[in-house]
Amino acid sequence: MRPQRRVHLSTRRQSLVHCRYYPRPLMLKRTNMCGSLRASHVGQTVILAGWINTYRDQGRGLIFTDLRDREGLCQVVFDLEQAAEKMVTLAKTLRREYVIAVKGTVRIRAGGSNPKLATGEIEIVAEELELLNAAEPPPILPDEAERTNEETRLKYRYIDLRRPRMQQILETRSRVTKFARDYFGGHKFLEIETPLLIKTTPEGARDFIVPARLHPGKWYALPQSPQLFKQILMVAGCDRYLQICKCMRDEDPRADRQAEFTQIDLEMSFIEREDVMSMMSGFVKGLWQELFTYDVGTIARITYADSMERFGIDRPDMRYGLETRDISAIAAKTDFAVFKDALALVKTGPDGTAATGKRGVVKAIRVPTPNEKITRKILDSYSEFAKTFKAGGVPYTKLGANGFETGVAKFCEPIRAELIAALGLEVGDIVLFAADHYDIATKTLGELRQKVARDLQIIPEGEWNFVWVVDFPMFDWDGEGKRWVALHHPFTSPNPDQFDVFASDPGACLSAGYDLVLNGSEIAGGSIRIHNMNVQETVFKLIGLTEADAKMKFGFLLDALRHGAPPHGGIAFGLDRLVMHIVGTDNIRDVIAFPKTQSGIDLMTDAPGPVDPEQLVETHVRSTVPDTATSSTTR
Repeated sequence: MRPQRRVHLSTRRQSLVHCRYYPRPLMLKRTNMCGSLRASHVGQTVILAGWINTYRDQGRGLIFTDLRDREGLCQVVFDLEQAAEKMVTLAKTLRREYVIAVKGTVRIRAGGSNPKLATGEIEIVAEELELLNAAEPPPILPDEAERTNEETRLKYRYIDLRRPRMQQILETRSRVTKFARDYFGGHKFLEIETPLLIKTTPEGARDFIVPARLHPGKWYALPQSPQLFKQILMVAGCDRYLQICKCMRDEDPRADRQAEFTQIDLEMSFIEREDVMSMMSGFVKGLWQELFTYDVGTIARITYADSMERFGIDRPDMRYGLETRDISAIAAKTDFAVFKDALALVKTGPDGTAATGKRGVVKAIRVPTPNEKITRKILDSYSEFAKTFKAGGVPYTKLGANGFETGVAKFCEPIRAELIAALGLEVGDIVLFAADHYDIATKTLGELRQKVARDLQIIPEGEWNFVWVVDFPMFDWDGEGKRWVALHHPFTSPNPDQFDVFASDPGACLSAGYDLVLNGSEIAGGSIRIHNMNVQETVFKLIGLTEADAKMKFGFLLDALRHGAPPHGGIAFGLDRLVMHIVGTDNIRDVIAFPKTQSGIDLMTDAPGPVDPEQLVETHVRSTVPDTATSSTTR
């Protein structure tokens, strides 16, 4: 029989106590979670197990600890005068983050209630103590981790995850996925897994590729989404598909994006756009009722064109004003060179004429009073902000009691009455302008209005604004490539009333795509798919794919569509972004158990890392980087 292993707590205390390890069974088996006890449990004998969150030796024959598990904290009292000598000796060796089990009686907290704890009315008087594992002094402590830099927290993620906040986030994420399975299962969706090793397909981002050891010179790709497979499942007669799936895209991470992320993915057959939107509206209404007892109500909808005109973006945050206005006709009456030069700009379409709605424009935002928070320094900074979106700057002015003042006031005075009427200006209001190509001016003000709202602190707290965005353009003209490009993906169907125009006037064609936006963030996107091969072939020709190209990239799906594809469509929710909104964080790494850093590094496991040269030989891969097998990961 293998002897029991014993581990010393530290050199300083090694003579006091040793931690026994399995296979010996637990002496104290947990009966309750630490955060579950209340005054109604007074008088009961319970057994708790967890980590020591705090340790306080009062020096009056009393030791206090707060014991922590995923449900919360509970105060445990060791009365050294009443306890057995063995427990007294052991209790004195305890330190923070030790793992223990304790048996005791629940009583009303002797020192008075602690309103900061859910269990603050009671405490446990310890009768038995079992040390399950000692802990070295941790590099970070759970109750201090939030104030620790993110790099350290991610390196010691197993300690960072002990934080009550992180435990709450993981629990919320689990509740969301459970609700999704219950909701869609109740609507007869089948949960079906799709492959992780697939053929590379163009989906808008770089693929992660994997060498195929058994097929030298060939490669698998990791899926950017299950798009093609879920369409195949519709052709296969599965009718309603659901998957909570991992997706991988080799693109630069940012605050709300990781290379590895999770989708709530679904597809439905024999439906129209309204069926998908109705199903998903029911999902978010039910989820918000489940989590917050919040009535989402009827979810509004807005067309893509209206969203771009009013909010400058296709994911509008409609919780506040600051809507954009096209004032090109008014601006044309000024002598301001910036306005005149912008209005002379033209973006040409495939026939060499001006593309619909793509001429140069002048747009404006009214920033209403009170605007004391918008200083001259902040106004000047907006021009630097605009340059990140390729705009030349942000001209501005302010309406005073006697006319426009500051900024470009002298150019605005001749059109004062028209600007006041068009923008609804009042004395004290600031006007911000963007003058450029339609796309640049629109995007600039769309991003700027969000920044202004944050600067003014006018974004409502605790308000959930859902909106469906519909009627997206199906194509955009790529002037450099001299071809049409699909704005969603090439399997998105035109709207039912657009089939007569999509081939003859692709720039005017509207797709059957739809996005669900929450508080200015796209949380879901989908479309009705093309199920007719004639339509699919026309789309491929429009975007410049030859028959050979289409077969090479999408051959298996095209073959499936030729064998009786039903009308179908679907949508995918970004689970990580959804949970971000629910728990109130703006960092996607907060809602993923083991995320990557901004540069794509897993600091805990030190991935990506080197591999043995033998592995490269086995997979028929040769590295162009020197010392691949021995070099360390660069952070």
